[in-house]
Amino acid sequence: MAFRRSASSTWRESRGNGRGFNPVATALSESSSIHSDALYHLTRDAEPPSYSIPEAESDRGDDWNQEAQSLLKVVSPSSSPHDRNEGLRFSDARRKVDYVLVFHQRRHASVRTPASTSVSHDRLSIVSNGNFPPSRGSDGKGGGEAASIGEVFVELDSAGGNDAAEPADHEMQLIRQEFEANLLEAGLEIERDREVKAHGLSFTRLHAPWPVLCREAEFLKIKVPTKTRYEIKEESAFSSSMSGVWRKLKQPFQPKVCPQDHGPTKFLTHCFSREKLHLYNITSKDTFFDNATRGRIVYEILRRTVCARTCQTIGVTTLIAKGVYDAAFPLHDGDYNATGHPEERNDRQVLHEEWARYSAFYKYQPVDLVRKYFGEKIGLYFAWLGVYTQLLVPASIVGIIVFGYGVATVDTNIPSLEMCDERLNFTMCPLCDGACDFWQLSTACGTARASHLFDNPATVFFAIFMSLWAVLFLEHWKRRQISLSFSWDLTGIEDDEEHPRPKYETILLQKRQRKQKNKKKKKKDPPVKREDGTVTEKNRRMRKLLLAMAAGTPVAIEKLTWKDRLPGYCINVSSILFMFGLTFSAVFGVIVYRITVSALMAMSPDPETKSNVRVTVTATAVIINLVVILILDEIYGAVAVWLTELEIPKTETNFEERLILKAFLLKFMNAYAPIFYVAFFKGRFAGRPGSYVYVFNDYRMEECAPGGCLIELCIQLSIIMLGKQLIQNNIFEIGIPKLKKLVRTLKDKGGAEKKEEEERPPQQWNLDYALAPFEGLTPEYMEMIIQFGFVSLFVASFPLAPLFALLNNVIEIRLDAKKFVTELRRPVAARAKDIGIWYNILSGMGKFSVIINAFVISFTSDFIPRLVYQYMYSQSGTMHGFIDHTLSYFNVSNFKPGTAPQNSHHADVAVCRYKDYREPPWSPDAYHFSKQYWCVLAARLAFVILFQNLVMFLSLVVAWVIPDIPKTIVEQLKREKKLLVDLFLREEKDKFQLIQSLFAKDAPVPPGSHVLHPGQGFPLPGRYSTLPQCPNRAATGDDRGGGPPGARCRAASFSLYTRKVPPSPRNENSRHTAV
Repeated sequence: MAFRRSASSTWRESRGNGRGFNPVATALSESSSIHSDALYHLTRDAEPPSYSIPEAESDRGDDWNQEAQSLLKVVSPSSSPHDRNEGLRFSDARRKVDYVLVFHQRRHASVRTPASTSVSHDRLSIVSNGNFPPSRGSDGKGGGEAASIGEVFVELDSAGGNDAAEPADHEMQLIRQEFEANLLEAGLEIERDREVKAHGLSFTRLHAPWPVLCREAEFLKIKVPTKTRYEIKEESAFSSSMSGVWRKLKQPFQPKVCPQDHGPTKFLTHCFSREKLHLYNITSKDTFFDNATRGRIVYEILRRTVCARTCQTIGVTTLIAKGVYDAAFPLHDGDYNATGHPEERNDRQVLHEEWARYSAFYKYQPVDLVRKYFGEKIGLYFAWLGVYTQLLVPASIVGIIVFGYGVATVDTNIPSLEMCDERLNFTMCPLCDGACDFWQLSTACGTARASHLFDNPATVFFAIFMSLWAVLFLEHWKRRQISLSFSWDLTGIEDDEEHPRPKYETILLQKRQRKQKNKKKKKKDPPVKREDGTVTEKNRRMRKLLLAMAAGTPVAIEKLTWKDRLPGYCINVSSILFMFGLTFSAVFGVIVYRITVSALMAMSPDPETKSNVRVTVTATAVIINLVVILILDEIYGAVAVWLTELEIPKTETNFEERLILKAFLLKFMNAYAPIFYVAFFKGRFAGRPGSYVYVFNDYRMEECAPGGCLIELCIQLSIIMLGKQLIQNNIFEIGIPKLKKLVRTLKDKGGAEKKEEEERPPQQWNLDYALAPFEGLTPEYMEMIIQFGFVSLFVASFPLAPLFALLNNVIEIRLDAKKFVTELRRPVAARAKDIGIWYNILSGMGKFSVIINAFVISFTSDFIPRLVYQYMYSQSGTMHGFIDHTLSYFNVSNFKPGTAPQNSHHADVAVCRYKDYREPPWSPDAYHFSKQYWCVLAARLAFVILFQNLVMFLSLVVAWVIPDIPKTIVEQLKREKKLLVDLFLREEKDKFQLIQSLFAKDAPVPPGSHVLHPGQGFPLPGRYSTLPQCPNRAATGDDRGGGPPGARCRAASFSLYTRKVPPSPRNENSRHTAV
């Protein structure tokens, strides 16, 4: 695409702007710039014009050639200095590249000289006064002079005949042409390399000049530092000394980055306003807004720019979804490998050296620099991950102590000693029908001793501690979040207005078109364009809808109702239920596997195989569970995105929240379903000897190990947790991005036109485009939330879970940092006050963990049966005899036919034992539940209620003791508010005194009138008014139009009272994007 402006038009604009020729107005060199302020916005309410236009005049004269030569010198690549900022600026080495648009160039871009006479039909001429010229033939006759003055030619392709582009490419060119014309109208400046190859990537660079930055910063209410600084309240002597000692202790762990704050003082910040530029600390217009803020400002313009004529869409996101552009992203700050002096490193290099290295695992994160480079949303994620990892340290220490207590007391644990004592001679009932023989309880000695490591009295204390730890973590994060919001100037910001998503907009337009089609069927005559050139009612309504959507105004008629979303809701409900059924089927399949393999191994003639049945089956079943979980995790992630798209959410926030809820629900069920089965269902419905429950009429339901199900729960939890962290969170995160990058590299090398680009070093936009796109923080948060569930929900069965989570997170922080700095394109700096819906999920899981741990201790472990025995049934008040108390009797003569051991080595066995609380066979109520069963059940339920209420009460106490907002932050917020009020009052007072002096100097004083002295002040209207009464419009020369009587006067400014009328700050760059 080539943009050309006439010499006369450029000369007139240069004189009007008070500067020389604009150096970015043509496309004559390899790296051309486009800066057309007078380019008419194409979103007028008019019919699309014909794209066949007259050929340009060949006698342009020497003015055009001289201008072209002068411009060629400015934009020539050879004139660009080769410094460390190469690739981050336009070809003039002055203007920054704030954003990049990427698309595939399908045809040769033409350079049309003034003398050329052959014009393709793929051209669009836009007259600067906003009128489209009438269509004319290729001969170019008629009205050529009218189109030569102030006209902008947009040449899409110089090919003709056989070289015509495909219809799809031609349509994409028209859409890009209109979109970029609207970007120019919004004040952005554009530069693009001229492509000389038939196929390949084309990069469009965008730059936001100072007026555009000021305008958008005011709209977005970006807080900027003022010239006023104030001292932060000093601490007391004792607190200050302790803080100094703590800082010295932390010094070796601090990253070597420039501090973002300035010690004991802080700049007063205020929302940017163009009327108060003199208040801000503007040392350089080029660096006042950092690169992240500039990229965010340009993105706001991109996402609200309308293409109403060609494709009737809004925003660059929609164009990327339609394939008009391949990508859009801000640039990184150069290469991440530091080569120069340490003080000359850019932010990306500092982050790579001090944050994104595994060797820096022991250092604190430079969260302020992460926020500055990537934005508040990503900064909050890493701050949250850092707080979570830090608080895992005390949890890990307590978990190690609990595990050490189990190791230290395993040799003195009476139940374990009784189970390992061969003299007690507990003969147990067979584990399967027919093939299995009676066995001695002492053979399960190893399982009993291992179970005590995790099932001991200290486990109850650890469960209570971890429940309070979860509350403490959330409260600490709230305080940390408030502190970050204050230091990052996020207090008091409003949520950014969001535009509709591309899918929502598309469905809405389709609905509109269906309505129009239905109305059209009722009319006999189709709507046509009128003779006076006005548009039809259909197109007018369509553009009215688009402009209203772009402006963010609600359209009462055009919106999606529940009827439009009803099919999506039905599919969502049925699909989620199906996914639940699929998860339960996978768990049930593993259960069947365990049952069948146990039976087959029990029938093996090899005694060694029989002795290792339980260990082999448990280990292989857990591995199968892990593989199934990893596979279903990937499937559920894709399904959650598909289901959320069916709901047609309106904004990205709604889409993200619904996606998070679905993905969390599906992945939570997938990860924890096997663990829930082992914890609460395994062995509960197996039956008893002589009356077992069978699966498929042949296989008995599995039972817990003699030492209880807690040891199996521990094995299940540890393998799944470690497997997910090692395989999914680390290997997948490292391997998959590298594999994708390798595929992209091989794909790019396959092109035949790569040789020319290899002759020169790649620019920064080429390097950034080769990186993987940023796809949001949902996967990062999700893996940490699932890990938080492993740490909090079933921590009573595995006290070492916080330790393994801590080790994983130390690697995870550096892995994510390396990915963001070196492997991902730079995301748009998004503002966020908190972590959003993730906090609600964490809070819900914290409360849910109290109930889960209570039931694990009560029903899965033997803690409650031991207490009941010791204080109700033990004659000596000790645990002696506990194993015999928990085993019931069964008469072997009551076996059903075919279920008794066929080749038994214990011929003299009359009764066998099994673990349950049932009446003996000689009791009148043989094999019914005994009184001990009901006592233990009542104690278990009572413990659940007591544990839950106690922990909830302690949680409320912790939350009440720890305030959400630190006291120092509250005091500083009040102080900042007071200082801002004083600053503005002082400014108004200075203005008022200047106004007094002007009036006192200019106004004649009649005899006998009262003279106002400088310190006396004006008699002001109103009681507390600080501004002069608004003078009459006729007296002040205000010809802006009449206003309503009693209209409020705007704040006083120097331009209202100075004699010389200042030049209007409004220029073409400061106009809004038409939305």
